[in-house]
Amino acid sequence: MTMPPPALASPGPGDPAPALPRPLRLPVAAALAVAAGAALLFALPPYDLWWLSPVGVALLAAAVHRRRLRAGFGLGFVAGAVLFFPLLWWTSFSAGWLPWALLSVAQAVIIGFAGMAGAWVSPLVDRWRWTWPLLAGLIWTAQEALRDRAPFGGFPWGRLAFSQGDAPTLKLAAYGGAPLVTFVVAAAGGALVALVLSVPRPRALAGFALAAGALLVGPAALPLTPPSGPTTTVAIVQGNVPRLGLDFNAQRRAVLDNHVNATRRLAGEVAAGRQKQPDLVVWPENSSDIDPLRNSDAADAISAAADLIKAPILVGTLQRTDDPEDIYNVGILWNPGTGPDLAQQYAKRHPVPFAEYMPLRPIARMVTDKVDLVRNMLPGDHPGVIDAGAVTLGDVICFEVAYDGIVRDTVTGGAQLLAVQTNNATFNEAEALQQLAMVRLRAVEHGREALMVSTVGVSGFVDGEGGVHGATGFNTAAVVVRDIATDGPRTLATRSGNWPEVVAVALTVAALAGVLPLRRRRANIGNDGEIDSEER
Repeated sequence: MTMPPPALASPGPGDPAPALPRPLRLPVAAALAVAAGAALLFALPPYDLWWLSPVGVALLAAAVHRRRLRAGFGLGFVAGAVLFFPLLWWTSFSAGWLPWALLSVAQAVIIGFAGMAGAWVSPLVDRWRWTWPLLAGLIWTAQEALRDRAPFGGFPWGRLAFSQGDAPTLKLAAYGGAPLVTFVVAAAGGALVALVLSVPRPRALAGFALAAGALLVGPAALPLTPPSGPTTTVAIVQGNVPRLGLDFNAQRRAVLDNHVNATRRLAGEVAAGRQKQPDLVVWPENSSDIDPLRNSDAADAISAAADLIKAPILVGTLQRTDDPEDIYNVGILWNPGTGPDLAQQYAKRHPVPFAEYMPLRPIARMVTDKVDLVRNMLPGDHPGVIDAGAVTLGDVICFEVAYDGIVRDTVTGGAQLLAVQTNNATFNEAEALQQLAMVRLRAVEHGREALMVSTVGVSGFVDGEGGVHGATGFNTAAVVVRDIATDGPRTLATRSGNWPEVVAVALTVAALAGVLPLRRRRANIGNDGEIDSEER
């Protein structure tokens, strides 16, 4: 018969209070927190070692177990800093070190809260070790829900779900979206740490090993219904960006000319019979930084390209306002013969803090004037559902692909194809690959084929099972043409909306509250292993 750990045995009358289990030595815990952050980092693109995600969760869970709350927060913050400072390094390229540091710290603080929660639930795990996978899954899903929304509207980069592009767990996206993928990956991490601590008990060891394996590999057996039915031919144009020798205005015109000329060359290939006639051409975000609704030269160039290719072009551009400081980031459909269709355009709804607008700009300006390189982008007010004739697009722009609701709104609005317009010219290839991983998850989540088109790369198509087709190189010009199936299923994830996440957050709150009686019991025992061993 397996006896409970000494900390959990009920003392008899007159017996001394039992000694409670102690946490790991603080230097060991700190080393595990650093390793956890590194594992979570290397699980994500461009490294793509997806199996390190549950390992990272397990390492942090072991580090914070049985610690005081402030130590749990500190260890979580260390893991978050190790993850986010290198992961978000590309945010420093255009606006300097301050936005990068502020954003990375803000994200690390929320991982700190996850570490604190892990420390808080230690009595529950000690009493019922089988709860560790469940609690780990709930805590990580809840912290990602918080990061999706706060601070400054949230920045959900580095989610566990976005590391699973090549993993069997990607299929779970069709059943519960990114929150379900994160929950299962984190639960596998909880099973791993429980497994390690169950080494003296073979039955528990086998159970947790089986649970971890089932969580990580079992989803491979889940069925997916990929898009099928009628197809439409779509071309994506990656025009590339000149790097040196041009002033600002000449640079903007050169970017537009690159996309116009690439489309003209595609039209020549079509006329020669070497390429299929596209029903739609998609240009990236900022393919025309010159507002074609205010600049007739830009409008004439785009119209000539649309007329030559004989297909509508979704153009990524910036629309100026009467206030020179304010802009909109839009995708607008440009038809051959008739030009812009103002009824079929989408303004980005979620500009990203520190990259597209600067929160607390007066305060940040006191530290560095580079904050003024970040424009003041205004949000749009409706989902990006664009009727292009041959296909209805679900247009999201750049970082918006990371936000669950913004993508889902386009699908519930009738989108047959997910289109992500992005501009990575001021970032690097790692950032582009991180975005492509998100596109892969969204395609599976909503049962839609998808595309990502960038000014400089990486661009490509994604099928309904997350497979990438025609991926381009970085810092190069390219055109890719593909037939897209437009009859996609309405997945369980699309139908359920954000309910899986809401349920996970509610259960997390209930679990955190439910631990309170056990913590009070420990306090009554008067020999809390956390207290005496905190600095060990």
